Amino acid sequence: MNNLVTLQNIPISNSVIGNLFPDISGKNQKVRELERAGEIIRLKRGLYVVSPEISGKPLSSELVANRLYGPSYVSMQTALRYYGLIPEAVYVTQSLTVKHSRYFENAVGRFQYLSCHPDYFSIGLAQISEDGCNFVMASPEKALCDLVVNTPGLNLRYRKELLEWLEEDIRLDMDAFSRMNPEIIRQCAAIGKKKNTLNLLVERLLRTTGGKN
Repeated sequence: MNNLVTLQNIPISNSVIGNLFPDISGKNQKVRELERAGEIIRLKRGLYVVSPEISGKPLSSELVANRLYGPSYVSMQTALRYYGLIPEAVYVTQSLTVKHSRYFENAVGRFQYLSCHPDYFSIGLAQISEDGCNFVMASPEKALCDLVVNTPGLNLRYRKELLEWLEEDIRLDMDAFSRMNPEIIRQCAAIGKKKNTLNLLVERLLRTTGGKN
């Protein structure tokens, strides 16, 4: 059996790959050979993932995003699409991080990271398990807040404006919106940016549910 199969689809460092071949002295040379042979995929310098043809496991862009630059969590349109809350396909895996904003592009995809305050970062996160992978993603509420906060020029002051943005601009599933937890949005409003718009979002959510949330 190919030693790489044991790594499955989890991004790993070149040193971990090298340790799979204890009888080979040139570890870095071995890693380069595996990359040229298409058995491993380079995500960035020193970070790789085993090719699905070798591992038998599909690649998870969400898991790659977590490992590529962290601490981070997948959010915004990427998370909303993952939950089935918006109809449009998303071609960049979007994440938030406490570090500086960054952008990566590799054979797996494109990855965008936006910076936020550590206190805001920790609100409303979910641990997702899928196909043997575990990754961190924003809850639907947090993903929506992150989208509000990080959309340039978005400053909604009136209920009509907010409703048009939700229903027409991002085409959010409004039935799912009515089931969201307003407390997560309140926490984001208390700590994050665009407080007025986020508080308006809470108000709209409570009106949708008759104030039952």
